[in-house]
Amino acid sequence: MNFNHLLVSAIPQKEKMLGYGFEQKEDFLFLKKPLNEEFYAEVVYSEKGLGAEVFERESGEKYFLVDVKSATGAFVNGIRAELAELMEEIAGACFEGEDVKARYVDFLEKELGVKGDYPWEKDSDAAVFRCKNGKWFALVMKIRFKNLGFESDEPVWVVNLKADWEKISALVDRKSIFPAWHMNKKYWITVVLTAVTDFEVLKSLTLRSQELVEKA
Repeated sequence: MNFNHLLVSAIPQKEKMLGYGFEQKEDFLFLKKPLNEEFYAEVVYSEKGLGAEVFERESGEKYFLVDVKSATGAFVNGIRAELAELMEEIAGACFEGEDVKARYVDFLEKELGVKGDYPWEKDSDAAVFRCKNGKWFALVMKIRFKNLGFESDEPVWVVNLKADWEKISALVDRKSIFPAWHMNKKYWITVVLTAVTDFEVLKSLTLRSQELVEKA
């Protein structure tokens, strides 16, 4: 089961993972941990991402239904919930993050001198930051990881920015920069406001978005 959305939220710390119980296996980290009396989980972290599989404790056979989206019912959903709880525990114990959204808004307000406004709802999470011509160059909002192509329904702060259309395919890495959510993907990108995003790159992309919108 893929848990790469956790890698978009924070950065894994190898020493903490080893202290938690992970073992170094060639070029990946491995953890075997009980879920309950009947099942255990095997968690693997490598350059390919973060994943986990569930096995029956008695037979050692893989419990495939966890990965089958169409499989429903209280039992299999309960196993999924226990696995998700374990992965969140691992993220909390072994990953490091920061409040990048607050830092980014501080950058917009103090360094660029731009205050956000909320054009859709008074108490909405979506804040628009505009150029002097009244057009917005940054849209800060909270969406779901599934909007970025992940399975998780957990929320994440992002910003939509305008980019040079000929550079977008090279910019999009689907780790911190994604095709624009809910906007024209030819001209806009979505950047996650989490610890995995290079803040200097984020600032540079923001300044370029401002320049492009001001010229429009």
